Amino acid sequence: MKKDWSIDDLQDTWLLVSEMHNGQKYGGQKEGQKVEYINHIGSVVFEILAAINQENQINADLAIKCALLHDIIEDTDFSFEEVEMKFGKIVASGVSALTKDEKGISDKNAQMLDSLRRIKLQAKEVWMVKMADRICNLYAPPFYWSNEKKENYAKEATLIYNELHEASQYLAERLAQKIKDYSIYID
Repeated sequence: MKKDWSIDDLQDTWLLVSEMHNGQKYGGQKEGQKVEYINHIGSVVFEILAAINQENQINADLAIKCALLHDIIEDTDFSFEEVEMKFGKIVASGVSALTKDEKGISDKNAQMLDSLRRIKLQAKEVWMVKMADRICNLYAPPFYWSNEKKENYAKEATLIYNELHEASQYLAERLAQKIKDYSIYID
């Protein structure tokens, strides 16, 4: 299958995302460890690229751009309107669906359910990005997470799997395995 994405677009988008997430870090698995946030963005893109190589009938351009941009509205000052102006309505709608509504919905569980509802209105490539995002987040949890937080995160991952697994057999299998493997982190 012909790939429908441009390396130049990918490089330009990577530069934008790197600039927007510059200085953001997340906690590593060891106390005091901080990891550059762009590492997470790259990991999600790697998962999407692997899926593209495993499956047919994927709009690779949409999947890659949404993977690169999946946290840009939620975690930076880059707005929906800016995403739409630069990348078009379809990408902007996908990125918006991947963004939790933290201002309108205070309950974390309700935020996830709302996001999943909105994701399911999008193309399967957006579903794939959500699965890829959770796969990447199921590596070793930050050292400061409580056992309860880890248990809830695994339950949420199962919800994501149950709601979105039809979009990609490859990513569904990866997510199911990561959920199973994550049990080593729960006491």
